[in-house]
Amino acid sequence: MSDLSFKRRGSRTGADSTVVLFLHGYGADGADLLGLAEPLAQHMPDTVFVAVDAPERSMANPMGFQWFPIPWIDGSTESVAAEGLKRSARQLDDFIDKVLADEGLTPDRMILFGFSQGTMMSLHVAPRRAEPVGGIVAFSGRLMFPEALGTETLSRPPIMLIHGNQDDVVPFAEMQVAGEALQDADFEVYGHIMQDTAHGISPDGLSVALAFMTDKLGLGVTD
Repeated sequence: MSDLSFKRRGSRTGADSTVVLFLHGYGADGADLLGLAEPLAQHMPDTVFVAVDAPERSMANPMGFQWFPIPWIDGSTESVAAEGLKRSARQLDDFIDKVLADEGLTPDRMILFGFSQGTMMSLHVAPRRAEPVGGIVAFSGRLMFPEALGTETLSRPPIMLIHGNQDDVVPFAEMQVAGEALQDADFEVYGHIMQDTAHGISPDGLSVALAFMTDKLGLGVTD
């Protein structure tokens, strides 16, 4: 069972019939994305929002966390980074099971909402789960080990790739790389380019993410 730290924001109505799991980026923490629950909850009133902290303290920012080391930032080796990803993937997989069990929901009622390294984890873990989650919102990340999709994919949740075309942290080109690899592996893939946006989440990007989530969870958009 996962022992990852997390914060939970219950639904506005108390129905708690769907859940969005936020996965933060390198050096941040769960609270970094949980603030998005406020604007999203206005349109998803029955949805629970959960924000989890990655399992390791960040090597670059000791106040934050990391899912795995990043060699060109913290000086780690590629092998250490790969092992860190695999270790965190197992913990995240267990945590997803925990959230679903705690909320009494099936996987199709969950959206994984990742940013940067959180997107990398979402795109790595979800396809390797036997039952598909409702969808993946993938902001400003990359697909790790795309060559492994053909042999390791167990389920194919729909995926919304969103990336700023001025991203100076994770190159914008990674969006096309991920999209093509996922499409080649028969995933249902959508994309949105955040114009004149660096490494972040723009208002139009969040609006697209909201539309995707409400569609894939079968929710009517509430004003």
